[in-house]
Amino acid sequence: MDRAVPGVNSRWRGANVNLTLPRVRQERKTLAMTKLTHLGAAGDAHMVDVSAKAETARVARARGHVAMARETLRLAVEGQAKKGDVFGVARTAGIMAAKKTSDLIPLCHPLPLSSISVEIAPDEALPGLRVLAEAAVTGKTGVEMEALTAVSVACLTIYDMLKAVDRGMRIEGVELVEKRGGKSGDWKRD
Repeated sequence: MDRAVPGVNSRWRGANVNLTLPRVRQERKTLAMTKLTHLGAAGDAHMVDVSAKAETARVARARGHVAMARETLRLAVEGQAKKGDVFGVARTAGIMAAKKTSDLIPLCHPLPLSSISVEIAPDEALPGLRVLAEAAVTGKTGVEMEALTAVSVACLTIYDMLKAVDRGMRIEGVELVEKRGGKSGDWKRD
């Protein structure tokens, strides 16, 4: 007899979601068979053993943006936000977040980052603020998650700094732009 996953059906009432434990277990096994490195043969999540991998220079870049009202953008650019320097605080938050990625994402390896940069630029066409992060390491695993975490937290910080005047802001387009190095080689978004 199938047992409903606790909390799922009640939370998604009316959303045509009906997950059951046997179905979830089967889906995890199917994913494990597709060679996802974080899943064991039974479909259980585990941290990948990277001890046999060579240390190589690795770089990852990610981007995202916060869309907002023109007046909100003006306040940020002119340094008039009540909470202070939106650009400086969001940049610092992104850098700090990249350094804490393995504390936030359960299966990420802790990495000794060589560098992390976060750039924030106004874009009148959105209107809003664009965020670009680049993370680098010489290590056994990549820094994609660190770059993505930096962008995500910088965007969340921008929202926090400006929410008093614009709760309708949208965080959008968080994505990996490119990665370099490692066994799988280079990858760049078209």
